[in-house]
Formats: sequence, C-alpha cells, structure tokens
Amino acid sequence: MLLGGVSLEMPPFARFRGRSQSINMNQNSNNRREMSAELAMGGQALIEGVMMRSPHRVAMAARKPDGGIALRAYPYHPITRRNKFYGLPVVRGAIGMVEALKIGIDALNWSAEQSDPNQSEVQKQPSLWERLLGLLSTVTAIAVGLGMFMYLPYLLAKLLVGGEENQVPFHLVAGAGRIAALVAYMWVISKFKDIYRVFQYHGSEHKTIFAYEQGQTLEASQVLKQTRFHPRCGTSFLLIVAISAIIFFVAVDSLVVTFWGPYRNTLTRLLAHLPLIPLVAGLSYEFLRFSAKHVRNPIVNALIQPGLWLQKITTKEPEGAMCEVAICALEEALRDPVETIEVDTVFPPGSHPRAKSPAAVAAMF
Repeated sequence: MLLGGVSLEMPPFARFRGRSQSINMNQNSNNRREMSAELAMGGQALIEGVMMRSPHRVAMAARKPDGGIALRAYPYHPITRRNKFYGLPVVRGAIGMVEALKIGIDALNWSAEQSDPNQSEVQKQPSLWERLLGLLSTVTAIAVGLGMFMYLPYLLAKLLVGGEENQVPFHLVAGAGRIAALVAYMWVISKFKDIYRVFQYHGSEHKTIFAYEQGQTLEASQVLKQTRFHPRCGTSFLLIVAISAIIFFVAVDSLVVTFWGPYRNTLTRLLAHLPLIPLVAGLSYEFLRFSAKHVRNPIVNALIQPGLWLQKITTKEPEGAMCEVAICALEEALRDPVETIEVDTVFPPGSHPRAKSPAAVAAMF
C-alpha cells in the first residue's frame, strides 16, 4: 500500500476491521440516493472487475486468475470542482465526459494486467514501439467509431432524403441509423464470451450501487436481489446523446444551410459537427442529471425507459463472486475522505472478508 508516497505493507484484513463507520454505512438510504442523484456515485465494468467512483475517491477491484482480488484506489478531486468555469452547467458534462474516459481507460488497462496469469510483480515501462502501437490502436478505434456512428448514418440519410432543403427528415433518418448501429453493435459484442462476462460485471456494479442507495447490507446475497437496470447508466447516456444529437443538429444545420448554403459533402458535414459533440454531451449530461433527481415523475420515467431497455443488452445477471468484487471496490471508494491514501494490494484467494471459498471462485474460470 502507498501512504503519502511511502510504500507500506499491511495485512489484508487490516483495512477492513471496523470499517462500517469509515465507509459511510451509517448514512440513511435517502442521503445515499441524494448523493448518487448528484451523479457523484458511479462505476464502470472492467475485465473481471469493477471500478467505483465516489465524490472523493476512485477504487477498482479485479478478480485474479487464482481467485484472489486485486484492489487499487486513490484520492479523487474532479476537475469540475477545481475550476468554477468547468463546473458550470453543460460545461461540466463535457469536461466530466473527458475525465471519465481517461479514468475508465486507465482502469481497463489496469484490469487487463490483473487478468494476465503471467504478470510479474515488477512492471516494466512500455517501449516506444509499444506506446506507438497503443496510440495507433486508439486512433483507429476513434476513426472506426466516427465512421460507424456518424459518417455512415449521414451518408445513408443523404442517399434516402437528400438533406439540403429540410434538415428534420435528414437528421431523423441519420439518428435512427445511429441508434440502430449502436444497438446492433452492442448486441453483437454481447455474444462474445469475454464481453458477456464484462456485461455481468456491469450488472454487479448496478446492483451494488442500488443496494448501497437503498440502505441494504453490502453482502453478495443482498446485492443479487437488486435490479440490474439503473437510470444513470452510461448506456442510457449514449442513447440520450444519440437522441439529443438529432434535435441539436437539426437546429445547427438549419442555420448553416440558411446562411451559408448546403454542405459540400458528407465529410464536410461530419467535420463541422465534430467540434460540437462536447456540447451535445454536456446537454445530455444535464438531462441525465435532471432525470436522476426526478425519476418518479411519470413523464421523466417514460423518457428514461428506452435507456433501461438497452441495458437488457449491456448488463447481464452476475454471479455472487462478481458482486463480491463490486462490493470490494465500492467499500474502498467510500473510505473516509480524511484517509487520503493510495491503495495497491492483492487479497489472496479466500482472504477477503466477503470472499467465497477458493474452490467456488475457481469454478468461475
């Protein structure tokens, strides 16, 4: 474990003795829901693991191939709280999206390392060639994503409705194509065994947060009883962005065509829209934030239903051992803010307070 930059070794159970108060388990369910409704509590599925983020801490836990649990955590102070401008409505959504992407990618890379049975204790720095390959793969992934979810829908809309006179039918067709591509993509990848397990961990993340919000004991048996469909899920956010883009770009393109004339081609339209995507994300974030606070309103509830339906693809029913990993991450994320320490440790098989027997966990692999 790292404490103030100094490497310290600590028995695995030491951090968890007497933790019921330090992890805020004395909060009532209303306070927990209120904190979560502010989008302060959230998480992400990893490779054989879960990342949890509280207002002051990021924690990630992953199941090792031998059945142990790797745990990493560090203090967290969002950019949107460090700078007043970044905390403004709409702006905070765009900035938060970028920050969440960075944290999420780092957590995914860490979980991938934990899933490697041949991982050495001493991690070597990646070579220049490895860094270049990583950059190339990232750029390629972005290019494929833009092509699949923006360029091709625009091209399809132009072929079907033209798009130079009336922007409404153009963006309705493009938006429908974008949403169809998103649903099809998620459905296809959900059929792969490894991705299916990631979606199971996604379900465990939702169930664990629900259990926390409702004041339930953070035990796997209680967590498994919760629903896996959560209104603040990133899947719902993607759908909100796709729908918001239809409305937003109808207005933008109507102004562009009126004052500057039609776009030269589909690529020109795409390049004009790219700088505006953060603004669409910021507006979508505000709606997600609003809906989280008014989920019992019948109109709001109806609007968030499509996002919950989409989670039938991106979340799967988890196993109890998966919930244990999610609980481990959440408890660490809820550590007392006064304890500004970094954690990087591994619980051997069966040694974590909430762990099943090593034999039961081994059956998962």
